[in-house]
Amino acid sequence: MLGEFGRAHGLNGEVRLKSYTADPVAVGSYGPLTGADGRVVEIASLRPAAGAPDMLIARVAGVSGRTGAESLNRLALYVARERLGSAEDEDEFFAADLVGLTVVDRAGAPIGTVRAVPNYGGGDLLEIAPATGGSPALLPFTKAFVPEIDVAARRITVEPPGDLFAPAAPRDPDEG
Repeated sequence: MLGEFGRAHGLNGEVRLKSYTADPVAVGSYGPLTGADGRVVEIASLRPAAGAPDMLIARVAGVSGRTGAESLNRLALYVARERLGSAEDEDEFFAADLVGLTVVDRAGAPIGTVRAVPNYGGGDLLEIAPATGGSPALLPFTKAFVPEIDVAARRITVEPPGDLFAPAAPRDPDEG
């Protein structure tokens, strides 16, 4: 996933675009992208939006009015993995390459499998499906929790907290 459209911007068919590429404007350099709904999307132009470095204002080929721009709201944009090449730095990874990797602890004991690499605004996370079954857990994707990644060996070594897969404790609605 390279980006996601947001709300319409103005009346002339422009739309906000959150870019997930290292250089935000690079999202426009991949050529036609595929929307999560299967449609082909071609970005005609991009310019920075005020307020956030990864937020852009996009003009999309074939979209000329506000109604067309509104139809793009929340549409995730994807590119085929083979079009991305390889990561430039050894500490750089494509999220798509991490999905499916086995997760082990420092002793090599299996913990689970990476199911996704979400980011809800506070940084990347690893969504790990436990090896023993059950509900997945989220682990911060930081050096402290994820000290070693070996994509070639399809393995990620983690320092998990002891309660990684423990169910969340119920909250008392009367406590703030």
